Amino acid sequence: MEDAYARSVTEVLDFFGVDPKKGLNDSQVAQHARLYGKNVLPEEKRASFWKLVLKQFDDLLVKILIVAALVSFVLALINGDTGLTAFLEPSVILLILAANAAVGVITETNAEKALEELRAYQADIATVLRNGCFSILPATELVPGDIVEVAVGGKIPADMRMIEMLSNQLRVDQAILTGESCSVGKELESTTATNVVYQDKTNILFSGTVVVAGRARAVVVGVGTHTAMGGIHDSMLQTEDEVTPLKKKLDEFGTFLAKVIAGICVLVWIVNIGHFRDPAHGGFFRGAIHYFKIAVALAVAAIPEGLPAVVTTCLALGTKRMARLNAIVRSLPSVETLGCTTVICSDKTGTLTTNMMSASKVCVLHTVQLAPVISEYSVSGTTYAPEGLIFDSTGLQLELPAQSSCLLHIAMCSALCNESILQYNPDKSNYEKIGESTEVALRVLAEKIGLPGFDSMPSSLNVLSKHERASYCNRYWEDHFKKISVADFSRDRKMMSVLCSRNQLQIMFSKGAPESIISRCTSILCNDDGSAIPLTTSIRAELESRFHSFAGKETLRCLALAFKRMPVGLQSLSHKDEKDLTFIGLIGMLDPPREEVRNAMLSCMTAGIRVIVVTGDNKSTAESLCRKIGAFDHLEDLAGHSYTATEFEELPAMQKTLALQRMALFTRVEPSHKRMLVEALRNQNEVVAMTGDGVNDAPALKKADIGIAMGSGTAVAKSASDMVLADDNFATIVAAVAEGRAIYNNTKQFIRYMISSNIGEVVCIFVAAVLGIPDTLAPVSSFTCEL
Repeated sequence: MEDAYARSVTEVLDFFGVDPKKGLNDSQVAQHARLYGKNVLPEEKRASFWKLVLKQFDDLLVKILIVAALVSFVLALINGDTGLTAFLEPSVILLILAANAAVGVITETNAEKALEELRAYQADIATVLRNGCFSILPATELVPGDIVEVAVGGKIPADMRMIEMLSNQLRVDQAILTGESCSVGKELESTTATNVVYQDKTNILFSGTVVVAGRARAVVVGVGTHTAMGGIHDSMLQTEDEVTPLKKKLDEFGTFLAKVIAGICVLVWIVNIGHFRDPAHGGFFRGAIHYFKIAVALAVAAIPEGLPAVVTTCLALGTKRMARLNAIVRSLPSVETLGCTTVICSDKTGTLTTNMMSASKVCVLHTVQLAPVISEYSVSGTTYAPEGLIFDSTGLQLELPAQSSCLLHIAMCSALCNESILQYNPDKSNYEKIGESTEVALRVLAEKIGLPGFDSMPSSLNVLSKHERASYCNRYWEDHFKKISVADFSRDRKMMSVLCSRNQLQIMFSKGAPESIISRCTSILCNDDGSAIPLTTSIRAELESRFHSFAGKETLRCLALAFKRMPVGLQSLSHKDEKDLTFIGLIGMLDPPREEVRNAMLSCMTAGIRVIVVTGDNKSTAESLCRKIGAFDHLEDLAGHSYTATEFEELPAMQKTLALQRMALFTRVEPSHKRMLVEALRNQNEVVAMTGDGVNDAPALKKADIGIAMGSGTAVAKSASDMVLADDNFATIVAAVAEGRAIYNNTKQFIRYMISSNIGEVVCIFVAAVLGIPDTLAPVSSFTCEL
């Protein structure tokens, strides 16, 4: 039911004939299972091992080499060679071809793993309403019409239409499907927009994505191959392995060589027809056989038997050098393809950015002694690691951030008004989140601010183990404050509050959208002395100006924090309590760009390689990032260089062609758009490298001339790629391209040398044959000469 997003809840339930209070009955389940199939991605039939082996020899140049080996063996026997010399040359040629075939089989076997890894993103179990009661069933047993309950931390088991909200909000992390850097809020209302992409279907829960906040019920509308994940599966199946530029040229060379060899052999044999009857040959027939052997010897001399060995050796050596650069090559041909790259289509989230939401700006009221002074602090650190410094507006580092009143209250509010978890994963050697990205960013900010009252802060935190350090300061505040009640986030309030008590003191901490928090504040905290003063119209206007600057010009995701003293003994919060708040500060967050990306972008432009940033995020956020990394530095304006997927699809054919030649940013895309972009660029004779880390990138990675996956990316992306960046660094691509160009040039030089050597042999035999000089008509092998 592909249009479920445009239908109302009632229409969807009626379509499947399901009672929202009882769910499907057994007969309906059986009927729907027959109609729609199982909720599994089908296993495709693999080619047999021997078919894969034979496929590696389906190449003209390889066939010529096989014929050369056989002819060489036959001629050796005819000449009376019965020892090792009869087998030496053909054996070496066949061993080289066998090695090349082995590399090809391994490469194709690895490529099939992408489809297997895709199944890992399917949920194992689901809470399903059937026959009037909920039960936990294997996700594979779901059928369209089933009503499923989902909650925080759960994986969505199928494509589902929201029908009931069981909490104030439901947020889903669907980055693996869409590439969005932030989780997406889901709702019940139908989507009325036209030309909708996955990002716009806010009432649909997509299979394989993860719930990060809230609880809800939804009705299954798509299973197995009829899900968004199933569409990616089908797209990968339809994508055939593309021939690399070097392979194309070698195929062209093989065709040309076959024609030349055949022509020369026939010419030599025809030219010497008059010598067939020479007495030395013992008759016309024996003479014809003799000159046929001469023609075959000429063919053997013309064939560069060592060519596959040279190409394989060059690529293998290049693979080792690239591994030192953190570029792990999964297929040898991709080494030389890198050297021919003209366009890099780079995924934004996780490739150009860290894909870890971080607090980068903090805005507070400093003082009002003479006039209100708003202070801004910048925060370093671009990952979830609790490592970073805080600087004032002059760039001076704060030695003890927690000694500042506003920063201290920001740390308390960030730690307490929070439901996420920050932990250290020793297996992956990194810090990772459980929950909403923005809440984890607040936890990291609290760790960077540190604790008050200790002269050795924050350096003393460095003696802790990484496991302890992950949430040491957050646990400190949670141990000193007891949580009594929580008012969850809701879409109408756009805020969350928590009631805490400490030493007979009760405080409500609140966080939420700046416009919602500021409107509920009547006072503001001063950073210099910790006093609370009335929030005047002028201060309110200045705060709103800073908020619009953060959200607009700098495209930061903003949160405002506030607190309020509450009556002792209060045991629960109501929405009516969220008024007369004291404003603490404004925090600006972003998915930060990698520090080395800007220089890498400059290197690409210098090398004549165009970079197109491709993302599922919205246009303004992506444009802001591109300005920071220098992707727009060579442009006078963005007209004709930045498109959303919808804008591009609406262009006439001629304008699309022009847009492809000028495009620098492609936003609001889904997997089919990425694949379409790669195909369109290749049709313009571009050699395209595609980078990515999510499941959504896999079809484009497989379709591109060279697919480049991130080391920290999904297993699906890695399996579909030709190369993996161990350090997730875009700059590594630039270094790998430089190495690829060197390898490509070296390979061409080797080929030229071998061809020029063989030409000399061919000319000698040809001249001797034409002049009829018997002593020089012994078969000559170019490969023997090379050995």
